[in-house]
Amino acid sequence: MSPGIHRAGNALVLVAGLLAAWQALFWQVGANALAPPLETVRFAAELIASPAFRPHAGETALAFAIALFFAVSLGFLIGFTLGASRFAAEVGEPILVGLYSIPKLTLYPIVLLAFGIGLPAKIAFGTMHGIVPIALFTMGAIRNLNPVYLKTARVQRMSRVQAARRVLLPAALPEIFTGVRIGFSLTLIGTLLGEMFAAQRGLGYLLMTAIGVHNIRMIMALTLILVCVAVTVSAVLLAIDRRLHARA
Repeated sequence: MSPGIHRAGNALVLVAGLLAAWQALFWQVGANALAPPLETVRFAAELIASPAFRPHAGETALAFAIALFFAVSLGFLIGFTLGASRFAAEVGEPILVGLYSIPKLTLYPIVLLAFGIGLPAKIAFGTMHGIVPIALFTMGAIRNLNPVYLKTARVQRMSRVQAARRVLLPAALPEIFTGVRIGFSLTLIGTLLGEMFAAQRGLGYLLMTAIGVHNIRMIMALTLILVCVAVTVSAVLLAIDRRLHARA
């Protein structure tokens, strides 16, 4: 049996087990706290096909895409700059770790004051969640490079820009991509949280509205949609991550 078929079989077994546990939990707690799997899947399909759902999904997708772009760009820039200097890394790493440990919700009032309610606040909140892990992984990747790579670049008389583009970046790419993979999930969480607390459109807004009126079907359907999207993209990123590490 090939590894791909084996992994697919394990995934199917896992999904089946989760659905069985979901159905068993529904029988235990009842319809006031949970919706059954088949009903949730059916309602999620109807929700996706609804014209009223598309503007909210588009708003979330736009905010998340912009936030991820800023998180990756700024995280890479900060991490590469700090990783290229031992002194800068020793000073910057504790600061990044300290910032990462701060609960981001405590900073949300500041975000609202700076950006107002709407798309910019969601983008800023999503970026805040994803930028630090990407910066930390990038910094670690640059710091832990084999010194032979730099010596080879010097022997070949490469400039700093050429060495960074042709030697440092390709060698550090697997670890940097791992940071991007983790930053993807955290940026999505940050974007949704931003929509839940101060927005009038988006999937997070729909979820918070459903929670306010105790609409169990809507809560379960939105959660299922978000989980399916996040798991699918994360699986693709993980497969790319493994290939990059295998080549390295």
